[in-house]
Amino acid sequence: MWITVGIIAAALVAFVLKYVFSTSGPNPFDKDTREPLKPLVNDHKVKNKVLKQGFLASKVPENLDAIVIGSGIGGLGLAVLLAKVGKRVLVLEQHDRAGGCCHTFTEKGFEFDVGIHYIGDLLEHKPFRCMLDQLTNGQLQWEPLNNPYDTVVIGPPENRRTYPIYSGRDRFPQELKKCFPGEEKAIDEYMRLVKRAGRGVWAVAVLKYLPAPVAKFLVYSGLAKRMSFFFRMASRSLTDVVNGLTDNKDLRAVFCYIFGTYGNMPKESSFSMHSLLVCHYLHGAWYPKGGASEIAYHMIPIIEKAGGAVLVRAPVNRILFNEANEAIGVSVLKGKEEVHVHAPMVISNAGIFNTYQKLLPKELQARPDIQTHLNMMKNGEGGLSIFLGINGTKEELGLKADNYWIFTENNLDELCTEYLEGKREESAKHIPLLFVASPSAKDPTWEERSPGKSTLSLVSFAKYEWFEEWKDDKVTNRSPDYKELKETFIQTVVDVVVQIYPKIKDRIEYVDAGTPITNQYYIGAPKGEIYGADHGMARFSPELNATIRPQTPLKNLYLTGQDVFLCGFAGALAGALTCGSTLLNRNLHLDAIALAKKMKYINTKKDQ
Repeated sequence: MWITVGIIAAALVAFVLKYVFSTSGPNPFDKDTREPLKPLVNDHKVKNKVLKQGFLASKVPENLDAIVIGSGIGGLGLAVLLAKVGKRVLVLEQHDRAGGCCHTFTEKGFEFDVGIHYIGDLLEHKPFRCMLDQLTNGQLQWEPLNNPYDTVVIGPPENRRTYPIYSGRDRFPQELKKCFPGEEKAIDEYMRLVKRAGRGVWAVAVLKYLPAPVAKFLVYSGLAKRMSFFFRMASRSLTDVVNGLTDNKDLRAVFCYIFGTYGNMPKESSFSMHSLLVCHYLHGAWYPKGGASEIAYHMIPIIEKAGGAVLVRAPVNRILFNEANEAIGVSVLKGKEEVHVHAPMVISNAGIFNTYQKLLPKELQARPDIQTHLNMMKNGEGGLSIFLGINGTKEELGLKADNYWIFTENNLDELCTEYLEGKREESAKHIPLLFVASPSAKDPTWEERSPGKSTLSLVSFAKYEWFEEWKDDKVTNRSPDYKELKETFIQTVVDVVVQIYPKIKDRIEYVDAGTPITNQYYIGAPKGEIYGADHGMARFSPELNATIRPQTPLKNLYLTGQDVFLCGFAGALAGALTCGSTLLNRNLHLDAIALAKKMKYINTKKDQ
């Protein structure tokens, strides 16, 4: 019997390895496509000719290979991958500018980024950096943040403790040990667990790339958990792990502080997900030179060069299917009329809920397999963003290229639960978590573009239900009650920020807030979420990851972006790579790694 089991296991391993390493399709990372760096474009009119191309039926390219719904990084990234192997792709965006959460807006002369605050893992010749260089032909430049790049602030003003977070595989734990003498063992064990779990994320990509029957066999046989420490730790909460390491409540909070980058309080967070974020920033943090709009600005021309297009003000109201329930295109609302656009495949970057609950015909929404997928996921928490425009340079205001994570105390789970379960008027006065960053201080080109001005971006969470009653109001003229509630949130946040940056107090020229219903309107978030579907522990089970994959139950309809893989900029791009791997029938994750190694080798030879 055991001989038979061994033979079957060996055959399965051989099949998995052969499939994962197969290279039958075209490779978008076949060669280094970086071009000589071009001058930075600061003229908004010039950039808008790329970023704000409005939809007209006459602008739709002929003989499309694919349609992508949504121009966030998961959609644009996939479109560029396909364009690099000669595919003609149309990207459709409902907003008036391309980029999704990578877009920017300007008010009273202040430019604000809505979703890009800092990106990790961008050392030269690392696979993630290599991939981004290829997706922008080397035109997107990155500026490192200060070190420490984050500062954790805990407690009220009269008992405030600050803990700097340094990058560096060795320096990060060394600096923590300076802040928490006597906790060396706990810090070392935390780092060991974080690194081991983070390294195991490859198993997520494997389950989504393998044929579904093989992936499900790995799951239900228990082999998936045996293969990857990531899956073994996925069902353990962050609170459970860190509470087992130390009794020091401030150290527990510092271990957990970055949970705001994926949106689940520690008791609901998967330790594996948290590990990915810690590992992501171990080597540092970066910000795009010229601001977040540079990302889409340098990706769109690659799509266009292959014969495709990125068109905005193009709300897709439904996906078109033939009688065999195969996706054959989309319907775009142009005024009160529908414009039908056809292509052999449709890829949605609109998120699983928008795709399945809004864009499918009712009879397809009701299919058991579609409902199974929906029941495995739930909406993430709503996001709250506040934007401050301030008169003065970063030097005058004391702003730096770093971030603050501010907590009212160290009992994070209790604080977040009380806030989210409280009455909205009271919760608006007691925000337990606040992320504070200055995009203007991080961008070395800022002073050239906006002399004498600075900005702060502030992020927290807020329940969609607190604002839901006003979702159908005109976005620029909502109810006085809505404005009053929003103003309470703003004042609470500004009071906290002025304690950190006292020099800004009398120099704030512009302030506004984006609530969950703002996110719903501008980025199409069903419940105002900023990280897509919920990232709690259930999201990281082997079962879910073998089921929620680029292929949908409907032929020729695919998913890309955050809901396919993970949240955030890097997670959405991983979703694009995973979807691209499925469409091109080759493992693009490995292709990006191979090109990075090749480029590193070439540069090493040059330096000798």
